[in-house]
Amino acid sequence: MDLKVAVLLVCLSTLSVIPTEATIPRCCVKTSMISRSMLSKVSRWEVQRSSGACDISALILYIRSLTKPVCAPLKLKALVEAHYRAKGNQLRKRF
Repeated sequence: MDLKVAVLLVCLSTLSVIPTEATIPRCCVKTSMISRSMLSKVSRWEVQRSSGACDISALILYIRSLTKPVCAPLKLKALVEAHYRAKGNQLRKRF
């Protein structure tokens, strides 16, 4: 009987450690302005909406030389798009 209880506890512990579909989203807490030189290094970007799990709307910029994304104000979205239109690059964007 004790062995069955021990096996059951191990199984339940394993299930609680395994990640599920309902993970906690990674949200921008604050935004910061970026320089034009950093803007030229943007490899892709995403829009964070305040209507979902996150509190603020922001533009999440993935910069080639940085490991963590940078959170910028959403008003820079037009500037990022214009920069890449003028440069002729195909910027990968995700919504």
